Formats: sequence, C-alpha cells, structure tokens
Amino acid sequence: MGAHLSTTVAQDRAFMQIVDGKPVDSLSGERIDVVSPSDGKVFASIPASGAADVDRAVKAARRAFDDGPWSRMPAVERGRCLTRLFQLIEKHGAELGALESRDTGKPVRQGKADVVATMRYYEFYGGAGDKIHGDTIPFLEGYTALTLREPHGVVAGIIPWNYPLQILARVAGAALAMGNTLVAKPAEDASLSAIRIAELALEAGIPEGVFNVVTGYGRAAGAALSGHPLVDYVTFTGSPLTGTAIQQAAAVNNRGVTMELGGKSPQIVFADADIDAALPVLVNAIIQNGGQTCSAGSRVLVERPVYDKVAAGLAERFSKLVAGPHEADLDLGALINSKQRERVAGMVAVAEEAGIPVLAKGSVAADAPESGYYQAPVLFGSVDPEAVIAQDEVFGPVLTLFPFDGEQEAVALANGTEFGLVAGVWTKDGARQHRVAKRVRAGQVFVNGYGAGGGIELPFGGFKKSGHGREKGFEALYDMSATKTIVFNHG
Repeated sequence: MGAHLSTTVAQDRAFMQIVDGKPVDSLSGERIDVVSPSDGKVFASIPASGAADVDRAVKAARRAFDDGPWSRMPAVERGRCLTRLFQLIEKHGAELGALESRDTGKPVRQGKADVVATMRYYEFYGGAGDKIHGDTIPFLEGYTALTLREPHGVVAGIIPWNYPLQILARVAGAALAMGNTLVAKPAEDASLSAIRIAELALEAGIPEGVFNVVTGYGRAAGAALSGHPLVDYVTFTGSPLTGTAIQQAAAVNNRGVTMELGGKSPQIVFADADIDAALPVLVNAIIQNGGQTCSAGSRVLVERPVYDKVAAGLAERFSKLVAGPHEADLDLGALINSKQRERVAGMVAVAEEAGIPVLAKGSVAADAPESGYYQAPVLFGSVDPEAVIAQDEVFGPVLTLFPFDGEQEAVALANGTEFGLVAGVWTKDGARQHRVAKRVRAGQVFVNGYGAGGGIELPFGGFKKSGHGREKGFEALYDMSATKTIVFNHG
C-alpha cells in the first residue's frame, strides 16, 4: 500500500492537518507513513485521524459558518480572498508541483500542469461568486416573490488520490465562493498538497475554521465525515462502491450529495476522421496520470474501414511509451500504490488469459526502482464488448479497441457500459457530430478533441453509474447553494 500506520515521524516532514486555523496532530497521536510511488520509500507522515478528529474539525467549521464573518461577507470580498489564494499558489507553484509529483508518482510536467489548473480554479471562483443571482417571480396581485441563493453551511469534501490539488480546488473554490465552510478529507495516499493549500488559505485571509483539512483512512475519517450530523452537504470523487456507502451515510441525515464516480469513456473514430490528428490525443487520453483519471478515454471504437490503420498507429505509439520515476519526467509515472498496481496487472492478466489480442505494450524504464509501483501501458485489440476489461474501470494505462459498422452500432457500443462520464467523437461530418453527441449518454462530449486542460469553466459530472450532480463552472455554484423563496404580501 502507499500508506500504513506508524508511530514514528518520517524522514522529510511530519505534516499536520489544519483545523480551526491551526496545525494539529490526530488526537490519538497515531500517524500514517507517506510513501513515494516512484520508489516505495517513506518520505513524510500525516495524522491518522478518527471520528473524534473529524468531530473537532466539523464543529470548527460549524462555528465558522454560524458565528464567523465568512457566510455574511459580501461575495466580492470572499472572491478577493480566493483570488489572493490563487496568487499564493502561483507564488509557490514550483513547491506545490514538486510535492504533488512526489506524493502521487506522476511525472514532473504533470505536477506542474496540475498547479496551473489549480490556480485557474481559484481564479475562476474568485470572480464568480458575486455573479450568482436570484430571481423575482411574477405572482399574485399584491405580492412580490423573489429567490435567493444561500450556502448550505458545512460542506464535506472527500478528495481522491489521483488529482488531489485539482479536485480539492474544484470543491473548495465553489463551496467557499458561495459562503460555505469546508472540511476536506484527502485520500491517505495523497494528502500533502491539500495540507499545504489549507496553510496558504490562511495566509490569503480566509478566516480560521473556514478551510479545514483532516487526514486519515477512509474507513475511519471518511466514514465519520460523510455521516456527521453537522455536515450539510457532501461531495465525493471516487469509486461507485465507496460512493454508495457515502450516500447511505449522508442519507441518514438527509443531506444532499454530489457524486463523481468514475467512467469507462469511449472515443468514437469514424472513417472520415482526421486519423493523424486523433492518434496522439487517443494515446494521451489513456496514459495521462498513468490512466488513473476518471475521464480517461479507455475505450476506442473504430469504424471498420479504418480499424487496421488506427490499430497500427496506436500500436506504434504504445510500443514506444515508457513508465518511470516522477523525476525522470517520462511518458507516465508509477501507479499510486502496490494494491492499485496489483489490481491493474491482474485485470491485464485476465484479459490475456481470455485470449484478447495484445497489439502492443510499452515498457518500464530500466533504471526505475524495483520497489516502485509501475505498470507498462497495454493496448488490446478486437475486444469483446462484454469482457471484464471492456466493462470495468481499470484505472491504469490500458486501452481497448473495438471495431464497429455504422453510426447506430457505434452509439450502442459507446452506451454499452454502466458508466457515462465523458466521450469523444471523431468525424468531419457536421450533422453526424451533432447526432452522435446528443445520443451518447455522457456528461461531457468532445468533438474532434478530448479533454480541456482541466476544463474549469465546463460543467463536469456523469450519467448512470458515473454519478450525479455537477462540478466545475457556474453549475458547481448552484450545487453548492440552495434556493430560498421569499414572498412579500404588501397589499
């Protein structure tokens, strides 16, 4: 695993969680060793919090919301605090990028790109909070009816390990812009950048108790947070199984939730597509972050007349891909921990044993530490649409190819899983672009492209097993607030 209980202080730094504006250890004193995925070695530690620690953080957030200035502060003033946070992230960008890269195992350039996207979230929400308006509603004679958008109160943000900087930013930016207070629980495998951001939030002038970070295992801290009676809204990014447990915990208190629960995203390549333009995008969409991306383009559906050409082009590129340590800045880094590496390798082995053709494999750098958590990229061709590797989210650098005949079969294949997060459509036919984009069940559809460098302004979320609610853009501000109706009887 990438983290395990420890009572010793690790070698680089013993990080503290941030609660009520102060760095604090867990009440038990227990800590979790932080392991670099690149070499499997401990380099820091974090508090191993439990229910009592979560209770302390939630009560701090509750006081800050009920009694502090944040929820009553003019939206423009809250926005200025978030803008100052954006500026501090820019100032400390090199530090944050290096920390993110080491903590998650992703290549250095990806850590830097995550910092750029993170800055943009706080910049966007710094200017967006005062743009959300209520309405006046035509009503009965002698009455005036209007609506307000008000914060929920205390928001719980349960953050995954694949993009901790970015996903914390999209939760915190929207929640804080609307006047909520926040308790964030990052994954135990990747908590360090969240702690650092909370420190910078205080420096930016965000009041004590507004931006809290509690670290620990999901089964202890995460479970306690999602079911805490003083939490008013829960947002989670992760697996459908864990998402179900969190929704059940929140339902005990009848709390609202936003769930982003992964994907099995298709990219549909029609025969008239610009294949040369598509190929590098198809590759990058699965190897970015080692395939550990909810929106990874993990299925490529290819119209039969160009299937061989696309398969050969992808195979050529896959055979040249190399995984290695984060500091080597290769095509991809290590997976997050040994459990994830074993899971991905196991799914690859099952597919190979089932006779699914392997069209190409990348490699692991010869000098990569044997103790690191590496998985070479794998390209499978002519996959049975009902195979496990075609249906289940691998969350690793594994790409599957499927031939199809015609638009109807393409849409059926694209919609043929339980997920519906993102899709790509590659065709020069403008009418087909519109038809297919509308028929594919996905929260985002990209035409002749895929991904948007974070897509801060673009509403993001899924259909079916990929979850519900929307993050990013102005839609997130609506999720992070509630409508209040006020009716005046003035005769």
